Amino acid sequence: MRYLVTGGAGFIGSHLVDLLLENGHNVIVLDNFSTGRRENLMQHQDNRSLTLIKADISIFKEIMPYFQNVDAVFHLAALADIVPSIVNPLAYYKSNVSGTVCVAEACRLSGVKKLVYAASSSCYGIADIYPTPETAVIRPEYPYALTKFLGEQIVLHWSKVYKLAVISLRLFNVYGPRSRTSGTYGAVFGVFLAQKLNNKPFTVVGDGNQTRDFVYVTDVVGAFLKAAESDCQGQILNVGSGNTYSINRLVELMGGDITYIPKRPGEPTATLADISKIKKILKWQPEISFEEGVKNMLKNINYWKNAPLWTPEKIKGATKEWFEYLSKEGQI
Repeated sequence: MRYLVTGGAGFIGSHLVDLLLENGHNVIVLDNFSTGRRENLMQHQDNRSLTLIKADISIFKEIMPYFQNVDAVFHLAALADIVPSIVNPLAYYKSNVSGTVCVAEACRLSGVKKLVYAASSSCYGIADIYPTPETAVIRPEYPYALTKFLGEQIVLHWSKVYKLAVISLRLFNVYGPRSRTSGTYGAVFGVFLAQKLNNKPFTVVGDGNQTRDFVYVTDVVGAFLKAAESDCQGQILNVGSGNTYSINRLVELMGGDITYIPKRPGEPTATLADISKIKKILKWQPEISFEEGVKNMLKNINYWKNAPLWTPEKIKGATKEWFEYLSKEGQI
């Protein structure tokens, strides 16, 4: 098969490229390297089945030629992080909304057989139901969550109007090797692993009892491939572990001292996916336990040696706009 992966040099995207090449497919990667890293694909530099293109998905004329003769597209390119989306919402709209329109339209005009969209469970906001099903109320709390949900609505609209075969996968808390190391107050694993490498205490938000549905990246990319290979279309599917783990449990597995910092407004105290639908439709289920996944992260800890080292003071400065904005809105 001939696959195209947007954001293929990023965290999840690069693991997806690994899987596709391992299965003997030809892969085109489109990435503007704003957050993706060429180093994530260095292991394939001599593989003729991989074509790596620097391109911005929000520029239609720039990306359109690469969709010709492609069987399926995995759309993972997006801007992430909460705080920057509050500070600079236009950039997020351009990438996550306008960029998704360009990808969907390129798929339609090129006759792509399947589009698999990387949606975000952040669309649920602070959920009312746990485990959270795909039918739960949509309640985005910040521009990142909103733009990812709008992207999902776009691809589903293209499915309805233009009969483009689409599956949207709502990802919960994905972790694993190559998880991003930068960004304003980045993902918890990148923050903690850099702190561990530097023998600094872990900055635990609130009391650390909040829980997350951590799902390992190789399980996630397996779901993407199953989605592309299936006859399923026009569906939204949660992708999670089906379990939820506290930040205190994560710290216990990683080993180290703790510094507690203020709870962040607009974030749920728990995330937990109802994955019964994806199990039934795609016959997919996660295989990597949380304990095994964390052990794998620690084995690859040197990947984070150049990651930003976050301290309580730096975190306070980085999240200043977030707290000020929500204070003005009367949410804290």
